[in-house]
Amino acid sequence: MGIDITVFKGSFTGKIVKGSSHKEDVATDHVLVKVTHSGVCGTDCHYTRADMVLGHEGVGIVQAVGPEVSVLKVGDRVGWGYNHSGCGHCLQCRTGWIGNCAEAHQFGKTELDQGSFGSHAIWKEEVLFHIPEGIASADAAPLMCAGITVFAPLILNNVKPLDCVGVIGIGGLGHLAIQMAAKMGCEVVAFSGTKAKRDEAMMLGATHFYATKGVKELKVHRQIDHLLVTTSNHPDWEMYLKIMAHHGSIYPLTISTEPLSIPYLPFLLNNISFVGTTGGPLYLYGQMLDFVAFHKIKPIIQEFPMTVDGITDALNKLDTGEMRYRGVLLAD
Repeated sequence: MGIDITVFKGSFTGKIVKGSSHKEDVATDHVLVKVTHSGVCGTDCHYTRADMVLGHEGVGIVQAVGPEVSVLKVGDRVGWGYNHSGCGHCLQCRTGWIGNCAEAHQFGKTELDQGSFGSHAIWKEEVLFHIPEGIASADAAPLMCAGITVFAPLILNNVKPLDCVGVIGIGGLGHLAIQMAAKMGCEVVAFSGTKAKRDEAMMLGATHFYATKGVKELKVHRQIDHLLVTTSNHPDWEMYLKIMAHHGSIYPLTISTEPLSIPYLPFLLNNISFVGTTGGPLYLYGQMLDFVAFHKIKPIIQEFPMTVDGITDALNKLDTGEMRYRGVLLAD
């Protein structure tokens, strides 16, 4: 019999369209999830002109499980992100980095007939994560992409409470990065174009704030050990390299097709590392959710109905920079 699901897709004109998709009954290690909430990510904007279902920050309730599902059960609240599956046998899959598998199934590449902009979705159990009771579903949705994007470099690169962490940009990623680094005990320095977001950055946990528009040289109180770059455009690398600590690390976190061009000697002589990072291994999602629940970290969200008009409004606000700071769609 299977199930017919309602979906919201991109189109060749760029307009959001409502459609339907048919999925077979759940089998093997797959799980049927009724979507209750979906985050709206900048990556979704990249696919509005593609004939595919949008959304990869999903949260919902388990409605059915396949016979090989071993942990999840009907009624569980779960979330999922960008990655759908891997081959299951390579080193990347064995260590949880299924997004780096040569046969990876991911948003925008495979399973184009379903996503979190829809009524239901069917995914493998391994890419579904329990949402702790301390996190509301609307708050959990942005964590499935934005949350792991900023949490992973902090955890995987030995960031310590003694370190000074810089965050460029106070938006969908940056406002979460400030909270997470602060709760790890780090001194957090926020950089933004103007002073408009200063008070908000300090409220989120920043210890220092610097406005950078028109500035040619930053005079900071302390050199930066780890710098998270959350802006869509590349910053003035020369200016920021001057405030990096020796052996410091820089993490560009957003998707850009712009070539990376940096001053060579400051990078070389100060032993600076540029670390590419897109999400994290599967085990880190659970750790991230537990960390957020324990420390009561909350994304700042704007809610929209999961309708054609609601999705269009959310994507427009995201595209024009009006979103504060993560959009969340609410299903009926």
